[in-house]
Amino acid sequence: MAHPSPAPAPDGGRSAPAPAGSAHWDHPEPLPLDSAPVPQYGSGSLADLLPTLAAGMGVPGTTAAIPELAPADRACVFLIDGLGWEQLRAHPDEAPFMTSLLATSRGGTGRPLTAGYPATTATSLASVGTGLPPGAHGLPGYTVRNPATGELMNQLRWQPHSDPRAWQPYPTVFQLAHDAGVHAAQVSSPAFQNTPLTKVALSGGTFHGRLTGEERVDFAAQQLAAADRALVYTYYAELDGAGHRYGVASDTWRGQLMYVDRLVQRLAEQLPPRTALYVTADHGMVDIPFDEQHRIDFDEDWELQAGVTLLGGEGRARHVYALPGAENDVLICWREVLGEQFWVASRDEAIAAGWFGPHIDERVYARIGDVVAAARDDVLIIASEREPKESAMVGNHGSMTPAEQLVPLLEVRS
Repeated sequence: MAHPSPAPAPDGGRSAPAPAGSAHWDHPEPLPLDSAPVPQYGSGSLADLLPTLAAGMGVPGTTAAIPELAPADRACVFLIDGLGWEQLRAHPDEAPFMTSLLATSRGGTGRPLTAGYPATTATSLASVGTGLPPGAHGLPGYTVRNPATGELMNQLRWQPHSDPRAWQPYPTVFQLAHDAGVHAAQVSSPAFQNTPLTKVALSGGTFHGRLTGEERVDFAAQQLAAADRALVYTYYAELDGAGHRYGVASDTWRGQLMYVDRLVQRLAEQLPPRTALYVTADHGMVDIPFDEQHRIDFDEDWELQAGVTLLGGEGRARHVYALPGAENDVLICWREVLGEQFWVASRDEAIAAGWFGPHIDERVYARIGDVVAAARDDVLIIASEREPKESAMVGNHGSMTPAEQLVPLLEVRS
């Protein structure tokens, strides 16, 4: 699996019982939870990438969970926010270089990984950096309840503030690599250098802030050449922003994809000897139409509101927190109302089905909703009053559908 073995957890842990179900608008029979395509934790998820690369460099406490990735003295991960496997494959003209890396029949080595649940940035970056699934690292959603305060916490913006090290106590793979004498570095926007999310997910070694994509990939190449063994991470966010604002069917998104493709090629052409470059992403994306059929407004739906104290997560991956004693009533209601459009599970059912990984740390258990709802169809649960900005987004993500869950793993070696 990944590094380090998540059992025993710092404060105990939970494993899973066995899966159950979910439902459709007009149909009493719930959609079975075993029909949800659960992420491939331990063999083909984002959480398995960095431990595999570090294990190839002999870093203690890491495991090669993706054995087909041959060891390299130097490795670089270029994470492109919002670049799903399906979206990349659908746009070969806009991304000719990355497309050339997709198929083994054309000499490429591309394959998909699963992002992990939910397929959202804070969760995925924590999985990448720690090498652990969400149930262990403890960032299981865009917004989740802080059991200590009872408030919703936005884990991307880290609001309201919580002690980062108490929230996520495990070392990152970069920290393990640095401690083992590997040159570890992150090259990203200067705005991310001191954020709590960076501290808990991507710290270790040295952080280098660079403003433009070109500056980042050029400096990443320099960092790779700085030592005989190097583990370097770089990041580009603007493709995701274009998808949220305009959708993945937009000219703006396609223009960003063209730019990203040139960045990947630019970095690949500068790799020092004995280097492996891996291009990946944190999630894919789907465009959701703006009508009541596709956007169910929690703030205007008294049935969905009944018994609910907090609405967490995001439109396609909701954490629902119920009044004490109302958990089962909320679960039944959400299944009846949402039907076959969502997989709807209790907390224990979602854990049993493996949505958050094979193990749930005790400190993470109550962060997960009493009810967890993951979209199967092209539909959102918006909250127009509580979440006006998120409710207005064209492109969305979070659930377990292939369009959101599958991310590319493209390899270039020098």
